[in-house]
Amino acid sequence: MKRGLLIVISGPSGVGKDTLIKRLLELDRNLVYSVSGTTRTPRDGEKADENYTFLTRADFEALVAQGAFLEHATYNGNLYGTFKDRVESARASGCDVVLKIDVQGAEQVRKQMPDATSIFVVAPSDDELLRRLEARGSESAQDLEARHEIAKREMKLADHYAHVVINDDVGRAVAEIRGIIDDARHRVT
Repeated sequence: MKRGLLIVISGPSGVGKDTLIKRLLELDRNLVYSVSGTTRTPRDGEKADENYTFLTRADFEALVAQGAFLEHATYNGNLYGTFKDRVESARASGCDVVLKIDVQGAEQVRKQMPDATSIFVVAPSDDELLRRLEARGSESAQDLEARHEIAKREMKLADHYAHVVINDDVGRAVAEIRGIIDDARHRVT
C-alpha cells in the first residue's frame, strides 16, 4: 500500500484555515485531518477530539516528555502539538494527512519530513484579516490584538512554504489547494 502524503497548512489566525480544511475533507475522501492537542480553552461549538484534543498543561508537558508529538509549539500562551502516532497510523494506511499548525510547528515538521507539502494561507489584505478576527467574536480585545500581532510576524515567514494561497474566495482557494495536493500525489506515483 502506498504511504500517504503529509500536507501542512498554516496561516495567521482568522484567515479561514478551518473552513478550507472542512471543505477539502468533504471533497476528498482520501484526506484525513490530524486533530492536534492544545491547552487552550474550547471555543463555543468546539468538540473534544474533533476540533482539538483539549489537555491540561501538565498532561501536555508529560506527553512532550514521552515524545508523543511530531511537533509542538506555544502560541499566544497556549501549547499546541501534533500527535505522532495519529499521523503515522493514517499515513501507513494510505491516507493523506492534513495538519493545521502554526509556523513554529511547520518548521519542525519541515526539518523532520522534508517531503511534506507545505501551504501557507493568507487573507487578501491585513484589513480583511482583522475584520475576520473581529467577526469571530471568540477573543477578548487583548487576545484579538495579540493574535493580530502574531499574524503580522507570521506573514513574514510565508516564503518558507512551498505554496502560498490567498483565501479571497473559499471555493477558489479550495480548488487551488486541491490542485497542489493532486500535483503532490502525481509526484509520488
